[in-house]
Amino acid sequence: MADTRARRIARFIEPLRVEPGSEVDLEEDFDPRYKADIKKHEGIELLREGVVTLAEYQARLAAQDSRGVLVCLQALDAAGKDGIIRHVMSGLNPQGVRVSSFKVPSTEELGHDYLWRYARRLPGRGEIGIFNRSHYEEVLVVRVHPENLDRQRLPAEAKGPDVWERRYREINDWERYLTDNGFSVVKIFLNLSREEQRRRFLRRIDLPEKNWKFSAADVRERGYWDDYQRAFSEVLSATGTEWAPWYVIPADRKWFARICAAAVLGHTLMQIDPQYPTVSPDELEALLTARRDLEREVQ
Repeated sequence: MADTRARRIARFIEPLRVEPGSEVDLEEDFDPRYKADIKKHEGIELLREGVVTLAEYQARLAAQDSRGVLVCLQALDAAGKDGIIRHVMSGLNPQGVRVSSFKVPSTEELGHDYLWRYARRLPGRGEIGIFNRSHYEEVLVVRVHPENLDRQRLPAEAKGPDVWERRYREINDWERYLTDNGFSVVKIFLNLSREEQRRRFLRRIDLPEKNWKFSAADVRERGYWDDYQRAFSEVLSATGTEWAPWYVIPADRKWFARICAAAVLGHTLMQIDPQYPTVSPDELEALLTARRDLEREVQ
C-alpha cells in the first residue's frame, strides 16, 4: 500500500520537477494555471489525505532523529507562500517544524558572508525546516537590484562579472554538503502569472482585512516582472540538481498549489522512509517490568 502511494505521488509531481542540467524558460516550460485535470472539490480531499501522510512521516522522522528536511519556498509577492505553510503544515507537530522568514538583512547579517544568516536557521536532526524565502534571495532580489550587492560590503574581487555563476556553484556545493550530512533539501518555486498577481493585489487593496498585506513597494517590484522571470529561469537552470531538486508549482489556483506542495514534501519524506527505533531485548525486558509494576498499582 505504501509503495503504491509513493509511486502515485511520484507520478503526480513529475511534471513539476526541473530536470537537472536542463535549460529552463519559465514562461515557456511551466504553466501557472496547470491543474492536472483535478477538480477543486477533489483537491480538498487530496490535501486532507496529504496532511495526514505528512503527520505520519513527521512523527517517524522525529523519532528516528538522524535525518532532517529543509524546504525552501521561493515566489514573487502574493503567490501564496504563507498559505502553503498554514494549510500544508496544519497537521504537523509544531515542536518538529521550524519556519524562518527572511526579510531585508540586518546590519549584523551584512557583516557576515551571504549564507551565514541562512545557516543559522537550518533544521536539526528529526526536524523539518521551512525557509519562507531563502538563500536564493541572494541570486534573485540581489541580482535584480544590484545595489543590494554593494550593501554586502564585499571586496572588489568578489563582485566581478562571474559573481552569479560563482554563487550558483557555492549554493550547489552548500546544498550538497547538507544532503551528504543527512539533511534533504527540497526547493519549491510558486509560479504565479502576472494577471493573477494583479488580481490578488487588487483584492488586498479592496478588502480591509487584507490591507495590511499590501505595500506600495509590491507594485514597484511588479515593474521588474520580466527581470525576475529571467532571474528565476536562470536559477532553476543552474541550481536544479539531483541532490536538491527544484519543483515549479503552478500557483494561480491556491488549492492546487497546496496539494502540490504537500505531495512534494510527502515524496521527500517517503524517500527518506524514517522508521521508529526498535528496542533491544534488555530494553524490552525493562519495559515489561515497568508494565507489571504499573499494573500492580491498580487498587
